[in-house]
Amino acid sequence: MTKTDQQVTPAQQLFDLTGEVALVTGASSGLGRRFAEVLAAHGAKVVAAARRTDRLSELAAANPGIFPLALDVTATDSIDPALEAAERLAGPLTLLVNNAGIANGGRIVDTPVEQWEAVQRTNVDSVWHMARAFAQRLIARKAPGSIINIASLVAEKVGVSSASYAISKAAVLHMTKAQSIEWARHGIRVNAICPGYIHSEMTDAYLASPAGQEMIKRIPQRRVGDPSDLDGSLLLLASRRASGFMTGAAIAVDGGQALS
Repeated sequence: MTKTDQQVTPAQQLFDLTGEVALVTGASSGLGRRFAEVLAAHGAKVVAAARRTDRLSELAAANPGIFPLALDVTATDSIDPALEAAERLAGPLTLLVNNAGIANGGRIVDTPVEQWEAVQRTNVDSVWHMARAFAQRLIARKAPGSIINIASLVAEKVGVSSASYAISKAAVLHMTKAQSIEWARHGIRVNAICPGYIHSEMTDAYLASPAGQEMIKRIPQRRVGDPSDLDGSLLLLASRRASGFMTGAAIAVDGGQALS
């Protein structure tokens, strides 16, 4: 049988993540929580990591395939011990979702230095350190794996009041490309999801404001995304069957806003 004659894989099998062991950062709320639930619902064992352990415990109690793990991604010295703890909980890791992040508003001239540093430490440095430590473990055991970095619409479409956040997400996008080309020979795929405005604890106050309502009118689909709108792109990149030949890609899920 030639490759062009291969049988069609049913969707249920294409996105079956049985055997995958995922670590999702920032999993106590918002997109991270949704990512953990979706991966677990498709057969993966999921280690949900965040600082708010009470929320993680509640998430794990409702989802048998999810294991809670206390982790502050900005505490660099805690990353290797956290990965070891994750593997004790669920087995050798095969998938990392770098989701933890913070945002702030404000123009460059009005942004305090400590605010700039906090955003870069959480949104850039943690992605670098988490991915590096994860890749080192895979390379050491000669195992394939996948990394999904969560970037943003504003990585390429910056606004005047979100410079620190936009710059950090642009760095994540370029980091994804650097990681993907360096680790491809080890069987490690690295891709990114670039969400537009999605309902979450981090965005809902802005979206309900007059400025947010005006912004929504400029989105071609005239709506804000729901966390479930990211399910498909997450599963695509998580599944080695579905995206085994994808690395260094960035998938925009933004209602067409990048085009407006």
